[in-house]
Amino acid sequence: MAEPSRQDTDVPSDAAGPFASSWRRRHLTVDERVARGQTARQKLPRSSHGHWEPAPDRPDPVALLEEQAATRVPQLIPIRYGRMLASPFTFYRGGALIMAADLAATPVTGVTVQLCGDAHLSNFGLFGTPERQMIFDIYDFDETLPGPWEWDVKRLAASFEIMGRDRGFSRADRRAVVMARLDGVSRDYYVRQFHDWKGGADVEALLVPGATLYARICGATLARAHARWGDRIAIASYLGKSDAFDRAMADFSVAYADQNEQDYAAFAAAVDAGRLTARTGV
Repeated sequence: MAEPSRQDTDVPSDAAGPFASSWRRRHLTVDERVARGQTARQKLPRSSHGHWEPAPDRPDPVALLEEQAATRVPQLIPIRYGRMLASPFTFYRGGALIMAADLAATPVTGVTVQLCGDAHLSNFGLFGTPERQMIFDIYDFDETLPGPWEWDVKRLAASFEIMGRDRGFSRADRRAVVMARLDGVSRDYYVRQFHDWKGGADVEALLVPGATLYARICGATLARAHARWGDRIAIASYLGKSDAFDRAMADFSVAYADQNEQDYAAFAAAVDAGRLTARTGV
């Protein structure tokens, strides 16, 4: 993802330093770390994350993809576009740069972690360790870099809203999935297991109960990853004990899913017009 925008937040400059663990060098006490999260909440209320509106100078999403293509293997670009053309969900999966550009223009909490950078639901899954144990974790770090922890959360939350639309879930069910927390005990979601010790959620077969549990597991996994390098106490202090941030994420996800559908339509129109070349069925 792009570097965080600092112009819209007044959090301390060292809170958004170049390294996800830079806060450790300040040797803050627990109370100071709690205060750091509370200060960030005052500057950027949790409910504010629910708002999404494209910037007046928002880049053309198709132009962003064209710029990105200049650094890719030319022969593979039509195949990539063909896969993105399948649905708004596949477009979202392939359009991390578009969302990164959008989030870079938004206010941030100033609490930095080592981001996954493309934390959509299909970038979590099962894989084998050298000890031949199956674990569930994030497995795509092509876009990793230090940045505001909430960017990964927004990327993940919106992916569940968009997937839910693709699967035909009701509005209420989609909201429940996005807001799901780690309080389930069963693993009733559909998983594809491969002979090479890799697996992931079969998105095309997910039902609401499975999607809800999968959201909880992905959310817990992402939180654990952020806690390894970021200030988990400051993040917890920012979140507080209410569901204000969860509700904001659900609101954001709906608004951004709408934006994604508009961008997908523009992408499909560009393919139809010959501006982009897409090769399907590969």
